[in-house]
Amino acid sequence: MSHALAYFIAFLLSFSLSLILTPAAGRLAVRWGFAAKPRVDRWHKTPTGLFGGVSMFISMMLSWQAGALCLGEYSPFVLPLLPVVLAASAIFLLGLVDDILELNPQYKLIVQVIIASALVVFGFQVSWFESKTANLLVSIIWLVGITNAFNLLDNMDGLSAGIAVIAGFFLFLWLSLTQGAQTMGGAVSLILAAYMGGVLGFLIYNFHPASIFMGDAGSLFIGFVLACLAVTVGPSNSPGGSFFQQVSVIAIPCLILFIPILDTAFVSFMRRMFSRSVFQGGKDHSSHRLVAIGLSEKKAVLILYLLAVASGLIALGIYPMNIGVVVVVIALYLVFVLLFWIYLGNVKVYSEKPKPPGKENGSFVAVWFEAGYGRTLFSILLDLVLITLAYYLSYLLRFEGEPGPNFKFFLRSLPILFACQIFCFYGFGVYQRLWRGSRLSDLSVYLKGVTGGTLMAMLVLLFVYRFQSFSRAVFVIYWGLMLILISFSRFFFRMLDEWAIRGRRDGKPALIYGAGVGGQMTAREIETNKDLGLSLVGFIDDDPLKKGKKISGYPVFGGGERLPEVLRKHHICTIIVSFKANSAEKKKEIAQLCMRAGLDVSIRQMRLTIGP
Repeated sequence: MSHALAYFIAFLLSFSLSLILTPAAGRLAVRWGFAAKPRVDRWHKTPTGLFGGVSMFISMMLSWQAGALCLGEYSPFVLPLLPVVLAASAIFLLGLVDDILELNPQYKLIVQVIIASALVVFGFQVSWFESKTANLLVSIIWLVGITNAFNLLDNMDGLSAGIAVIAGFFLFLWLSLTQGAQTMGGAVSLILAAYMGGVLGFLIYNFHPASIFMGDAGSLFIGFVLACLAVTVGPSNSPGGSFFQQVSVIAIPCLILFIPILDTAFVSFMRRMFSRSVFQGGKDHSSHRLVAIGLSEKKAVLILYLLAVASGLIALGIYPMNIGVVVVVIALYLVFVLLFWIYLGNVKVYSEKPKPPGKENGSFVAVWFEAGYGRTLFSILLDLVLITLAYYLSYLLRFEGEPGPNFKFFLRSLPILFACQIFCFYGFGVYQRLWRGSRLSDLSVYLKGVTGGTLMAMLVLLFVYRFQSFSRAVFVIYWGLMLILISFSRFFFRMLDEWAIRGRRDGKPALIYGAGVGGQMTAREIETNKDLGLSLVGFIDDDPLKKGKKISGYPVFGGGERLPEVLRKHHICTIIVSFKANSAEKKKEIAQLCMRAGLDVSIRQMRLTIGP
């Protein structure tokens, strides 16, 4: 039997077993009283059965054995991974005991370190560094860290299991592309196929609204298995290898497991900022913050799925792509992720205020942050990264992906470009603008800053080097790229605000009568003020020229003659009259119209009040 067919059989059998065993495990858990009860620091609102991890464990183990038997090569596909399976089984039992008895987190951590250390003794460790001691220590940290990362990620329906399936899929693809049917690679591919089937079968029942949870037995197990397999046949770091090879051996597994790593680091940092224990539960994970800005649970989970897929695709592209392109793609992705998670970090989920580092002892760092220099420092550091990316990408585009001997001119001119660009950004007022309040008028400031910095750098190079061997086309390309990057970074928070507002549909459907300036002000108030409890559907306006158009992203349905039709079609609960003049008369007219049509609708009147 071919290897591909054996992998498919293992996946299909594991998936089918998981589909059958998962609901049975859930029913037994409820019958025996092992259900996750709602708590203040937990997300779910109803008691939900545990033991989903039991179904995943049984499905994977049985299907892995069956797949090896189908191949007719049992020993080569089972014995090499026996230590991993035994260690994963021990982790599973640890989680199961915790689900039943609720162990102290410190005790669980100690047992995890012991199990990881035992596995490392059998040779399952990373080979990222030349130092064997460093590899040994990092291996234990990696195994324990990823295991607990999936445990922490299990905070919303379908999140941990879905990310595990995605990570397993990209690890399977990476093995298929780089190692084919080699003995160790084939053994890992087989167990990965069984792993994905078992977790995917469970995910069917765990996706929102979940009818069963995996418990610590499941979350610790799926995290530990992935942590082991990601480094078992990962790229090895041979002494004397290129810098790119040395970086790739770390980057590939980290990118495949990027979302669990990132969420764990993010939560740990934010809890440290607010003097909270990392081990305590809470509604402060990335998924919870996405819901807090107005997204549904499903959308929040799907967005994290999408980011996990993006990370996996980048990991797959590391070897085939040009080294320069890989560096740029990874850097741009990390900049996007950094900005996105800074935005999530500003979402209010704690009642207390953060404590900047050193605040308790009045250190220089605390004074720096209190004076507002922290934002400026971050902006400058980010701009240095963007300048480097834009300038390097300009060389790649100009010289068709291979700067070659021109790379030395890039290095020689980069510090000059740094100085000129940052100086012009400061001089034209780029650093005096708040990102969240960015407006279209700020584009002129960014245009002046980028243009001034580019021209100044060219003049300095002309004066110092007579511009010999430097390409004018590079600076033209840089100007365009830098303008895009600086504008994107400054408008990013504003775009996320608009996106979150558009995705929020948790209020009563509302209609605004009047699509003028007053109507647009009312629309903005509805979007930003959750206390109103309204969700804007669109406008009604008597101006025939506005019919069929969109204002502030919302449709203008037509004039007053269409009001009854629109109210019925969109189930409108509230009409807001936004006229500056004669609004009281218009309100009475609308009320009479609704009464004749037999519609029960609340009619409000917009008022703009400026206090003394």
